[in-house]
Amino acid sequence: MSDASDTPAVRELRLVVTADDYDEALRFYRDVLGLPEQAAFSSPDGRVTILDAGRATLELTDPNHAAFIDDVEVGRRVAGHVRVAFRVDDSTAATARLAAAGAEVVAEPTRTPWNSLNSRLEAPGALQLTLFEELGE
Repeated sequence: MSDASDTPAVRELRLVVTADDYDEALRFYRDVLGLPEQAAFSSPDGRVTILDAGRATLELTDPNHAAFIDDVEVGRRVAGHVRVAFRVDDSTAATARLAAAGAEVVAEPTRTPWNSLNSRLEAPGALQLTLFEELGE
C-alpha cells in the first residue's frame, strides 16, 4: 500500500537466517550460489553478512497450494512453512553446483505447469530452496 505520493511503505525485504555454521552458510550462499556481499559487520557478540539477492518478493500461499507446489516439484509434501526460491538462469547447472557444495538435492529440475524448470534442495542454514528458471522468456 502506498500513500498519496506513491512512495512504497516497504523499501526492502530482508530474510534473516540464523545459521549454526555461519562460515559454511556464508561460503555456500555468497561463494557458491553467487549472492554478492553488500555489507558485513562483526563485534564481540557475533557476525552478520548481508547478501544481495536481487529483487525480492513475498509469495503467500495457502496449505493446499503449498502441497500442490511440493507435489509438482518433488512428488510429495516436504517443505515447512518457509521455503526460499531463487530465480537463476540455468537451474540444472545451479542445482549441480549447489549439490557439489554440500546441498542435498531433494528433487532434480522438473518442468512445471507454469513453464519453469524447478529443483528443490536442502541447504545450509536449515533452508529448503527452490531454484527456478523461467522457460517462457
